[in-house]
Amino acid sequence: MRAAIAVIAEAGYLKASFSRIAKHAGLSSTGMISYHFAGKDDLLAACVTEIEEITGAFMQPRIDAAVGHVAQLRAYVEANVDLVGEHPAEVRALIDLIKNAGSRSDAVNGRLALFEEHFRTGQAAGAFGTFDARTAALSFTSGLDAVVATAAADVPEPAELARIGRELADLYVRATAPESTGESE
Repeated sequence: MRAAIAVIAEAGYLKASFSRIAKHAGLSSTGMISYHFAGKDDLLAACVTEIEEITGAFMQPRIDAAVGHVAQLRAYVEANVDLVGEHPAEVRALIDLIKNAGSRSDAVNGRLALFEEHFRTGQAAGAFGTFDARTAALSFTSGLDAVVATAAADVPEPAELARIGRELADLYVRATAPESTGESE
């Protein structure tokens, strides 16, 4: 799977043949791959699962440590952008798999539903302002994905990734903040 992820990250899903993956893994034939995976779709599904485990292990502790809806939103954004610097091949491979293989649309839709629910519960708790949670979730995920995809294409230095993550998190926090109760300026 590691070789498959690296090949997808470098060459793309469409060029990720068993031959190319075997060569990258240092295998003399594709037999070992065929023994473990029924076909390319089976291997790619395993790659997506592996990448999700890697990203979860990197991001989840930061999200879990954040207290409150706003802090969790910030932690998710910053961790997602930082992920590019720590696991660029995995990020590039996942982006390519979703884009070209239609892989894991259920995961994409599940993530969208998760953020929609996060915004709704945050609104109910008074942590977020009044807005359509579905539209916010769509904007949030697509904007974050665009930033991550751009960064993954040409990975900036860690300090620059951290700055991008903070800026994007600040933007989302301001956009979702409760309306001010003070007098207008």
